[in-house]
Amino acid sequence: MAKQTQAAYYTEFGGIDKIQVGPLNLPEVGEGDVLLRVKAAGINPVDYIVREGYFQQVVPNAFPAVPGWDVAGVVEKRGHGASRFADGAEVYGYVRRPVVQHGTFAEYIVIPECYLAPRPATLSWEEAGGLPLAGLTAYQSVFTAGKLKSGETVLILGASGGVGSVAIQLAKSVGATVIAVASAQNADYMSKLGADFAIDYAAGPVAESVKKIAPEGVDLLFDAISGDTLAQSLAALKPAGRLISVLNDGKGLSLPPASISRT
Repeated sequence: MAKQTQAAYYTEFGGIDKIQVGPLNLPEVGEGDVLLRVKAAGINPVDYIVREGYFQQVVPNAFPAVPGWDVAGVVEKRGHGASRFADGAEVYGYVRRPVVQHGTFAEYIVIPECYLAPRPATLSWEEAGGLPLAGLTAYQSVFTAGKLKSGETVLILGASGGVGSVAIQLAKSVGATVIAVASAQNADYMSKLGADFAIDYAAGPVAESVKKIAPEGVDLLFDAISGDTLAQSLAALKPAGRLISVLNDGKGLSLPPASISRT
């Protein structure tokens, strides 16, 4: 008889009312797989986008579908050839599969061990379970695409969110100057993360506030929120600066194509 797990799942696209909770069969623990007891799973905006059926051409679903791409947990069983982690190892990872079906919103999941890494001892289960997707997005945006380096100035829009919060810390780790934009109530939070300056997006044109801090403009504008905040910030970018956005494809923006990247 197949091993079962309690899971949150849906059998048709729609709103949160489509989510059910109950037992589902787990896949067999195959070669290179591990059985993971889930301790924490991150919830991301993409989860509801997928659940409502808007992402089918990119990430198809198979029903019943268990959402969730972030996880932290304990290895309980190893398949043949799975040797990276011992039984009882504490791990975390970004475990998106080609098809959304066996996600992380469950008590147990079966996953290839290559998707996982040791859980950092300094992170709680909840922190580790919520870090992978936001952390990878921030890292790829700030470093891989944005090529931020020591001595440069970065302007981060949506800096108090999951991706923006990680981006602040990554930017400071390489010696960059960080100007963080979010609501005024999050100013102290962003400063604690390492932001050198915090700007309230509702206090007036963002670019004007930025120019008071960096008169020549910023080297990198990292956009994690888009909308009017992005439009207000474009004038703060140096002529040879880089714009990286996770939400805007650059259409309609008055910038040289070489300055725009969508991750």
